[in-house]
Amino acid sequence: MSITRLSARRSVRILGVASASAAVVLGLSSSALACDIRDFKAEAKCDGDKGVIVVTDVDATRVPATVSVFLEGSGGVETKVGDQRVKGSKGGTAVTFPEDWKPNATYRVHVTAGKFVDEDVKPDLLTPSTACKTEDSQSPTPPPSTKPAPSASAPADSASPTPSASESSSAPASAPSNAPSPAVGDSNLAETGANSNTGLIVGVAAALVVVGGGAVFLGMRRRGARNDG
Repeated sequence: MSITRLSARRSVRILGVASASAAVVLGLSSSALACDIRDFKAEAKCDGDKGVIVVTDVDATRVPATVSVFLEGSGGVETKVGDQRVKGSKGGTAVTFPEDWKPNATYRVHVTAGKFVDEDVKPDLLTPSTACKTEDSQSPTPPPSTKPAPSASAPADSASPTPSASESSSAPASAPSNAPSPAVGDSNLAETGANSNTGLIVGVAAALVVVGGGAVFLGMRRRGARNDG
């Protein structure tokens, strides 16, 4: 065998080994750079007084992936919250699921990304022990009314209403009486308190005056007759 053929065979062997090594290195590199479940992170956060679930993809290869979120209930029953598409980045790309989660609830996050990923994020997402909506954010309960209870007695409004001035003025005037009006003297007597015995008293007084005058006259005549004798 010539030296030329021997050198050629050695060169081919060296190239084969180098190619194989390069393929192994490229395979390991592609595996290291490919999308992986460890590139995904799930968190339960608050947006104001509402709960949200945020899943962040830090896949630098930007392989499109689908993220699905499930609420784990009692007895293994799950409720699907929703799914979203995401394309990761070196700095991280986040997708947000509006979910008013309850404290200490468990959520399963599943990721599918082509032929690279088809599995759950581990461990499952456990929400915090404190809800986003606190007692302070709720509307305050109004204090009890301090208005006194109505009295058991009937209200003053239930009494008969007093007629207004317009109603009293519109009332018909009383009909004129046909009885004769009393005489002036009668009215004066009525005003002074006199009654029908006044005439009798006057007559008796006049009779006493006459009798007294007669007695005086007789006495004077008797006295004159005695003086003459």
